[in-house]
Amino acid sequence: MTRVASVVTSLKILGAACLVAGSASVFAADEPAKAAASDAAKQAIAVRKATFLLIANNFKPIGEVLQGKAAYNQAEIVKRAQRVAFLSELLDGTFPAESNLGTPQTKTKADAFSKKEDFDKLLKEFVANSKNLAQVAAAESTASDAFKEAAKAVAGGCKGCHDKYKEK
Repeated sequence: MTRVASVVTSLKILGAACLVAGSASVFAADEPAKAAASDAAKQAIAVRKATFLLIANNFKPIGEVLQGKAAYNQAEIVKRAQRVAFLSELLDGTFPAESNLGTPQTKTKADAFSKKEDFDKLLKEFVANSKNLAQVAAAESTASDAFKEAAKAVAGGCKGCHDKYKEK
């Protein structure tokens, strides 16, 4: 995949996430100050939900390779890993304190906000692991041990954060 095609694909994904996020601001409350806070919280939740959905959908083929359910296709894995790396960076700023609304609006536990330093550390590790996976996938023509290790680090980051900070 050329760099231009990769950028175009990334922009398409970003556009889709922005569309989903923008739709959240359609719902407004009666009081202007309350509406602004409510809209900001809803938008943050919508952006992170859309981003996580796109990350999950793009990581799925990578997970299938790890589980032996699919063959390693380097072009496809590189494309998916690059998308996950790009999307992971969009999560920055999508967990503002005002978005601590609890269920059913969000499955993010209150601990993600009260233990913000640990939560942010896990999120930064996820971004770093996602970037590393994209680099490893680009360098590996097979499902090598290096690829498996990098992919497991991303999957483990997801699980670790979900176990601590996501309602079941």
